[in-house]
Amino acid sequence: MDIGFTKLSGSGNDFICIDNRDARFDDLISSGNDIGRFAKTLCRRGLGVGADGVIFACQPEIEGVADVAARFFEADGSEVELCGNGTGCFVHWVMTNGWLGPGEIKILTPAGVVRGSDSGDNYSRVCIPLPEGLQMNIDLQVNGEVFECDYVVTGVPHTVCRVDDLARLDVEKFGRLFRHHPAFAPRGVNANFVQVLGEGDIAVRTYEFGVEGETLACGTGSASAAIITALREKWGEDYRLGRKPVLVHARGGDVLRIFFTADQQDNIVDVCLETRVRLIYTGVLGPDMMQALEPGPESSS
Repeated sequence: MDIGFTKLSGSGNDFICIDNRDARFDDLISSGNDIGRFAKTLCRRGLGVGADGVIFACQPEIEGVADVAARFFEADGSEVELCGNGTGCFVHWVMTNGWLGPGEIKILTPAGVVRGSDSGDNYSRVCIPLPEGLQMNIDLQVNGEVFECDYVVTGVPHTVCRVDDLARLDVEKFGRLFRHHPAFAPRGVNANFVQVLGEGDIAVRTYEFGVEGETLACGTGSASAAIITALREKWGEDYRLGRKPVLVHARGGDVLRIFFTADQQDNIVDVCLETRVRLIYTGVLGPDMMQALEPGPESSS
């Protein structure tokens, strides 16, 4: 069968979106080895479409819970609960196709229901599940250096470490070491390195698990870094009450906008991110790609 797709970019994070609302890919998605191989082959740059991940649009299993469901698969073939920039791309894709919208839509993800909308100026707004498991002031020794870090789960686990000069940091080297640090075993963690540029203004670089490398942006990583930095730096009420966004400068050059609301005890009660979305192209996989995607002997054993 033909496989149509749309490739989009969310602040530099790029994704392949595939429509599965008719359930024709359900067997593939639930296949284990086959879906992992499918995503890995499709995301391979130079030999596949090339992307940080694959997102399937599905029908929600329980009627009335959400308008649409999304399943996220990383470039290494693993499934993750949520991807912030990926969801922003998903929102733009769904609305551009006229399936849903133009108002706020509800998307069922493995991390829970998230809200999405069009913010204008080619930005999508995504309100993600509330942060969990916050741990502050973790001193991590990596490669003979001590980093002051924090940890939080914003759909997926993140560590946020402060540095003085992002440009001089070897993110591939240190990101890999943090990603596999024993403190975050067995699953590992996404490693975010943040530099404060001024009040309400930070730069972030992220090493993502699943991609197993630095990406041009990370939505949930940007949200984690923005919230933790704003609380740590004790920025004013405009940020704590969501009246002003924390601006996050991503490696790809785009600026994400993070809005959050915190109560008097610094409990986060709402988190939304806005990411710049570009629809790159729409296509149909060719015969060579289809052949490469065919299940191998190992998947039928």
